Amino acid sequence: MSIDSVATVAGAGGGPVAMRPTIRGRRHVVASGHYLASQAGFAVLEAGGNAIDAGVAAGLAMAVVQSEFVNLAGVAPIMVHMAGKRETVCISGLGWWPAAASLELFLERHGGAIPEGILRTVVPAAPDAWITALERFGTMSLGDAAGAAIRFAREGFVMYPLMAELIGAFQEGYRRWPANAAIYLPGGRAPETGEVFRQTDLAGVLQHMADEERRAAAKGGREAGLEAARAAFYRGDIAAAICDFHAAEGGLLGREDLAGFRVEVEAPLCYRYGELDVYSCPPWCQGPALLQMLAILDGVGSAALDSVARAHVVLEAMKLAFVDRERHYGDPRFHEVPMAALLSPAHAARQRAAIDPARARRHGELWAGGAAAVGDEGGVPGLDTSYVAAIDRHGNAFSATPSDVSYDTPVVPGTGLCPSSRGSQSWAVAGHPSAVRAGARPRLTPAPAMADDGRRLLAFGTPGGDMQCQAMLQVLLNLREGGMELQQAIEAGRVASFSFPDSFAPHGALPDRVFVEDHAGDGVAEGLRGLGHDVRPWPAFSWRAGGVCAALLDRESGVLEAAADARRPCYALGW
Repeated sequence: MSIDSVATVAGAGGGPVAMRPTIRGRRHVVASGHYLASQAGFAVLEAGGNAIDAGVAAGLAMAVVQSEFVNLAGVAPIMVHMAGKRETVCISGLGWWPAAASLELFLERHGGAIPEGILRTVVPAAPDAWITALERFGTMSLGDAAGAAIRFAREGFVMYPLMAELIGAFQEGYRRWPANAAIYLPGGRAPETGEVFRQTDLAGVLQHMADEERRAAAKGGREAGLEAARAAFYRGDIAAAICDFHAAEGGLLGREDLAGFRVEVEAPLCYRYGELDVYSCPPWCQGPALLQMLAILDGVGSAALDSVARAHVVLEAMKLAFVDRERHYGDPRFHEVPMAALLSPAHAARQRAAIDPARARRHGELWAGGAAAVGDEGGVPGLDTSYVAAIDRHGNAFSATPSDVSYDTPVVPGTGLCPSSRGSQSWAVAGHPSAVRAGARPRLTPAPAMADDGRRLLAFGTPGGDMQCQAMLQVLLNLREGGMELQQAIEAGRVASFSFPDSFAPHGALPDRVFVEDHAGDGVAEGLRGLGHDVRPWPAFSWRAGGVCAALLDRESGVLEAAADARRPCYALGW
């Protein structure tokens, strides 16, 4: 059982199996959620940087060219594989609730809601995550890695359809705060495709960090420079601007919260699926749900099933994994998460036995007593997040899922920053494993991953909120069991369930709801409906089905591959 990348170039009728080619090369590859970010990462690789330098460059660029759902002051969970040490680690990239936060605040003053706006802010983690990645595993300065991002912000980039659509759809959110409207509704209206879009305040923040780094590095070397860039954000003028604004606007974030913050570098979780080791970040994010899905499906032999039966089994496995996510996942520093038991063969066998091949398990059966209020279909899935994967000529790999939106929380005037509103992924519910608590991290949806069978190394991930693990699972199964090449595995039609509490406040569910892309296979939607699923259509290549990007190394041949989802403005480059 390995990651097979079959070099299929044509379908049964001689036509292409994918809308785009799988990129192949021998030196380096990068794939990300935006073509300009991939260009930024590729330029760093061409300049001699490694995969970590390239991933950081792409991530910083996405905070500019996708700033409707990636924020420089947001979250950035990262996974790094260093070939020389054969070591894979996670960088948490997730901030925690400020010291002034409490469950009682949201219960007593907000009726158990976590309202949009400044109160859902947690400590910004992305800057420290990017700097830590460079410090521990990269070779370049932050200024060099941020060069493209600074240019894109200062000089502008051409507005593209998806960003224009989302800003237009959420323009009432942007209008709530003058600083947001000034950036995202220039001239009082949403920008149109083809117009140049600039973020000069954001360029200034990045340039200030780079300037502080350069001055310190001239005296003390690279490490001193990176520490100066970190200090500029967390203890210097940027921190002062953020915290003064929060104090004036009734926010909870204080100078001590930022000054004392550091991300964690830790071992990932791993599940062995046949000969394939699949890695996720720990249960402060939803990543382990992917491992649980694989554990449930391990031994099912879904490749031998017809398309309807396969989709049904996959959907049921995903629903069962999300039950455990809701009941157990949270910040391991404050809540004991029984991951060993959840990934054990015995638990997977019990879950597997609960799957009825002849009918869908009803929402009420999975959630006795009702786990959540019925949700709003328009809010599914979450819109924020992007992704980048990179592998270099040495075999180092980078996988990161940066995120955070700019329409549900205020921009700090003069900075272009929306400090992380990821508090929306906590619960104002006593006893919940991800309840609001000072110093605790929300349960994060962004979940980068890697998979390694000894011969091949895969870095992969996607945006899409609760769709992330679902899309990643299906791509991995397409590769391993479907014999598809990388790009084909990503473009294949997907199914999705939302019959569980949404990770975003107010955490509504869509009982028994299943979405099926039009190109998921002939008769799949009707067949699933016949099994009891409440099926709704998604058009082929719906951006709501995710935006998976991946990079793959074949260690025996030395060939590298990269692929990027046609559902979004993702792009892959390499040679």
